[in-house]
Amino acid sequence: MKRPFTLLILTGLLFIAAPHPVKAGVCTGNFVNPITDICWDCIFPISIGPITVFDERPDPPNPDTLLCACPTTVPPFVRIGITIGFWEPARLVDVTKRPYCFVNLGGLELDAGIGAGQTKTSSGGGGTHNANWHLHWYVYPIYALLELFTDSLCMTESSFDIAYITELDPLWLDDELTFLLNPEAVLFANPAAQAACAADCVAASAHLPLDSLFWCGGCQGSMYPLGGNVSGHVGSIQSALMATERMAYKLGREFVLLGSSGTEALCRKVPRPVLKKTEWRTQQTNPVAATSGPFACNPLGRSSVPYEAGKEIPLTGEDFGFLIWRKRNCCAG
Repeated sequence: MKRPFTLLILTGLLFIAAPHPVKAGVCTGNFVNPITDICWDCIFPISIGPITVFDERPDPPNPDTLLCACPTTVPPFVRIGITIGFWEPARLVDVTKRPYCFVNLGGLELDAGIGAGQTKTSSGGGGTHNANWHLHWYVYPIYALLELFTDSLCMTESSFDIAYITELDPLWLDDELTFLLNPEAVLFANPAAQAACAADCVAASAHLPLDSLFWCGGCQGSMYPLGGNVSGHVGSIQSALMATERMAYKLGREFVLLGSSGTEALCRKVPRPVLKKTEWRTQQTNPVAATSGPFACNPLGRSSVPYEAGKEIPLTGEDFGFLIWRKRNCCAG
């Protein structure tokens, strides 16, 4: 009687250990709840002129003047206001290895009828690992969607939209074609330039990334090439964040994503073909939403080691969603 029972147990263990092709590669995700899945503490710090309140998270410098003036098209052709600064959740992004898998839309998978490059995680020489990701970039003006601050001139007037899908972008997974967007990459493809990125990693983890080291993605790796092929894959959270940072840089280079912080952005958003890293934060929404704590929303380039545990679920949560927070400085009045 013991032998059949033992064989039954061994068969069961082999079944559990064996890969299940039905579940592998399935598109999964959760709809982002605008109330419970957003870290509302991440709106801070808020500044009014030179005064900052609730200064609990890293914040780039704000304009040091209280009053501001913006040109208008009606008499007296100038608008006087007060300079304010705050953080707003502005974009959502899916980071997935499965083409047309919309993680933040509840794991919706579409058949677009257009082939897309397949992605994977692979091992390279010297024990290194590489990863490839597809991204979907959503316009997500949550303040407008919830009808918050509707009387403010600083709010974004737009609606929810899918703004960019990398499956339709021939440059995204082709590093040679991507070179057309970032020819300056050849200047930083040397050990000295890459070694400088260690300083960016330390700065981003301690406070804010260094905008002067624009070719660095902090602890995540190099910003170049501006595509979804991530070399030096250490963990899925790390490389997914690297792909997200590159996407923000790429959209800025293509003048799709505009800058919104600093004195020059008080009256209107400004083109930034070189990413201003201190202007952005990331908050994970899928598969596990980070809604509180010191690592709920993080500057670009901050090490993911302190907070990545439990943020990836084997088989059912290996694709990711992030909420992109944007720093705003504007002239309100």
